[in-house]
Amino acid sequence: MDEKTLEIYNDSFEYCLSKEGFLPRFYELFMESSAEVREKFINTDIKRQARILKKSLYILTMASVGTEEARNELIRLGKTHGQQGMKIPDYMYDLWLDSLLRTVREFQTEWKPEIEKSWRAMLDPHIEMLKSFVRQDATK
Repeated sequence: MDEKTLEIYNDSFEYCLSKEGFLPRFYELFMESSAEVREKFINTDIKRQARILKKSLYILTMASVGTEEARNELIRLGKTHGQQGMKIPDYMYDLWLDSLLRTVREFQTEWKPEIEKSWRAMLDPHIEMLKSFVRQDATK
């Protein structure tokens, strides 16, 4: 990933996470994306889940810049979200990312297409890796 893309992402990432309503708004949009998503979170403490999401976003970011510890954590997440764990279908990862990007668009001042491109460049490879755990589990 080029330095400019990384800089755009980091600026947006830090800005959005610093905003009070960012994570709750993400969950509103994510829940609106599908009845199945709402069902998965029916008994979930959303405030606690928002703290977990914040940590997960940092892990995704760290994995994008090459930390082995973050990559190992992503593998753990893939296993716990796969068919042997929470049984998250792979299409929900797409809904998750779309909801996240909608939230970024809402909160980011001076929105530019480069911002979304930077988020996708950072997150798409890891979302695909997480989805691969679902597909691997399904073939077993």
